[in-house]
Amino acid sequence: MTSTIQVNMHEAKSQLSQLAERAWAGEHVVIARAGKPYLDLLPHREAAQPDRRPGRLKGQLCIQPGFDAADADIADSFEGPL
Repeated sequence: MTSTIQVNMHEAKSQLSQLAERAWAGEHVVIARAGKPYLDLLPHREAAQPDRRPGRLKGQLCIQPGFDAADADIADSFEGPL
């Protein structure tokens, strides 16, 4: 279980390196302003990049004939009989 530490803004300015190490160690560090929680100090994590390249699956997918053909039963469900 992670512990939570709350420090005021002035203390955070003078102890930023130590607070950063504690955040990296898994502690929840809250910086307060006027005694009220103001922000959380969190370690940076690289965002996962989605593998979205146009044409990446070219030649690997087969769309059957009639895939885009309208289904009368489904159209009737939404629009009513024509």
